[in-house]
Amino acid sequence: MGWSGYGTFVVLAVVLVLVPGPDVAVVLRNTLAGGRARGSWSAVGITVSNVLQGTAAATGLAAIVVRVEPLFQAIRWAGVAYLTYLALQAFRSAVRGRYPDLDAGGPATGRAALTGLRQGFLSNVTNPKVLAFYLAVLPQFLAPGTPVPVLLAYALTHAAVGLVWLLLLAAGLSRARRVLARRPVRRALDAFTGCALLAFGARLAVSRS
Repeated sequence: MGWSGYGTFVVLAVVLVLVPGPDVAVVLRNTLAGGRARGSWSAVGITVSNVLQGTAAATGLAAIVVRVEPLFQAIRWAGVAYLTYLALQAFRSAVRGRYPDLDAGGPATGRAALTGLRQGFLSNVTNPKVLAFYLAVLPQFLAPGTPVPVLLAYALTHAAVGLVWLLLLAAGLSRARRVLARRPVRRALDAFTGCALLAFGARLAVSRS
């Protein structure tokens, strides 16, 4: 592993995770709905998915998924359906405008943690573009025949950078939650989140590869 190339990859990973995407929208929604703990569990779910997909890319499984068109399309449309489902939930919440009182900031209940973990994981693992990303980006920094452990190190670095960013985002949103959770603000944020998730789903739907 060349440290110069690795450093360049880390910088690229930081830039990429800062670009808003469905992961940010899912963490935003879960943090507002259940506080920092639920938002953090969403970040963990997203990271677990990134680790699995990064491992698949490093071991060659991702190349099979990307090349087998029916499998790739099945995963893609599952992702479209799930993002649309989350968008509709956000729109329904915005229309109803009924929100529970803020919690005391304690640990998430098992159900809340599971909800955050599940939504984070499913929103990411049903996006085959993550697999395509690893297959397209990793070779730019590695020579042919690079050992699998080195490939894994790069993929896990990207996952770790993403986790740190999403946890910081959840923490920041949690601090501002008392202001953001005011009913008019929350309804506007739910509507915005719904539009964002719907847009990400639409972009995934019209994408050809």
